[in-house]
Amino acid sequence: MKYPIGIQQFEKLREEGWVYVDKTSHIHQLVSKGSYYFLSRPRRFGKSLLISTLKAYFEGRKDLFQGLAMEQLEQEWRVHPVLRLDLNTEKYDSLDSVDKKLDREFKAWENLYGADPAETTLPMRFEGIIQRAYEKTGERVVVLVDEYDKPLLQAISNKSLQEEYRATLKAVYGALKSMDGCIRFALLTGVTKFSKVSVFSDLNNMEDLSMNAAYYDICGISEQELHNVFDESVGELAKANSQTKEEAYEMLKQRYDGYHFAPDTLGMYNPFS
Repeated sequence: MKYPIGIQQFEKLREEGWVYVDKTSHIHQLVSKGSYYFLSRPRRFGKSLLISTLKAYFEGRKDLFQGLAMEQLEQEWRVHPVLRLDLNTEKYDSLDSVDKKLDREFKAWENLYGADPAETTLPMRFEGIIQRAYEKTGERVVVLVDEYDKPLLQAISNKSLQEEYRATLKAVYGALKSMDGCIRFALLTGVTKFSKVSVFSDLNNMEDLSMNAAYYDICGISEQELHNVFDESVGELAKANSQTKEEAYEMLKQRYDGYHFAPDTLGMYNPFS
């Protein structure tokens, strides 16, 4: 088995034959039942992979879902314009760090869908991008934000800088509400929820999945998935360590288990101790 430790791109994972613990039934349920979601999970828990999988789904990449639950569940495979914003790739140590990051992403989208010189602020540009993407493709837009809180966490010891970032992000995310008619789906992920109310206060229609029992295992590996997918490998681990398989499972439980995101649900394993 090829273990995809550190691989965050669903396309690469599937095309190169890495092990994938199938979460696509959850994803189908998610996209079928709602439009606006927020998910908080610890670092290295698979949030970026979830975002990447959603991107592939909404881009109609049916070939990547062969053999997975989604292949049977989805019948239409409609192609939507996808705006993926990854805020993880900056230091965020200066006043204009967030503006520069957003400007770079927006320029790339404007090259695809067009720009309007009258849109002079970041929120106005974001609204315009969403509207033109919808008008140009005829399909509602999907917005995926990875690590929404990275700028706020980087500036956690600098109150004035953090407030500046918060104001900028709140205005930009507010475009999601004003452009609701053009949006099919939106998911914002992060590590924390400490700033959720203030940053997303305009998005009162956003459902928080973080402690929702129906989606407690949408990221990470459940104990059942560990047994179903990796049982043979755990047997090899036990043999290498001169253990019984039960002892190997107990060792794994001690080192990697322990995350509970809703009452009365199974513990979730994180691939990093």
